Amino acid sequence: MDPLSAMSEGLAEIDGQISDIFRALANGFQKLEKIKDSNRQSRQLEELTDKMRDCKRLIKEFDAEVKALEGRNDRETNKMLNEKKQSMVKELNSYVALKKQYATDIENKRVQLFEGPDEGYAEENVLLASSMSNQQLIDRGNRMMDETDQAIERGKKVVEETINVGAETNAALKAQTEQMSRIVNELDSIHFSIKRATKLVKELGRQVATDKCIMALLVLIVIGVITIIIVKIVHPNNKDIRDIPGLAPPAQTRKLLWGHS
Repeated sequence: MDPLSAMSEGLAEIDGQISDIFRALANGFQKLEKIKDSNRQSRQLEELTDKMRDCKRLIKEFDAEVKALEGRNDRETNKMLNEKKQSMVKELNSYVALKKQYATDIENKRVQLFEGPDEGYAEENVLLASSMSNQQLIDRGNRMMDETDQAIERGKKVVEETINVGAETNAALKAQTEQMSRIVNELDSIHFSIKRATKLVKELGRQVATDKCIMALLVLIVIGVITIIIVKIVHPNNKDIRDIPGLAPPAQTRKLLWGHS
């Protein structure tokens, strides 16, 4: 059973959707390498951009779900979930960088349409231009400039998305660092409290042991006094047993004198 499913069905579902998007992105960029036409490449890149936007939204939902479950999970589980989220962000950033590289390559191909470094390619463009009317050349030039502007705008969006993802990642790392610092401080306080409680328990143990010794001594003294009293009562004429201070000696037995006046 998936450990995420044991914690939350919603978390497991979001993780599955993100994994599907990453597979689709990997296949999409492999397909993009085989496409030669720049227009088809642009359309493919736009589709991949939409998938990356959906992936970014799902990662935010994943992070919100993790924070909601943070209080219910133990420390190791929260650490595992945060590392998984960071892995998702890292993988998404790699695709964003790859998209930026392809956008730049497509833009360079379009710019080189009429001024490429290859002589054969330049001659082909000259022949193509010579077979077109002035209006067609103007229209084609305007269309190329529009496509270049669009490519630049897409490049700007890629840069903005990269900056936003980086800022969010930095904010998340900062929040996690602060949280870890609070946890360390709390652990230090708990450790100090445990040491203090252990010291108090030891002191109480020594005090209880002392009290027990005193009580045992008092019991022995009382038993001894009681024993002496009993012996004095039973053997009042025994001179070997000293009188207890403060205790009057037993009264002597009076003999009744019969017959004396």
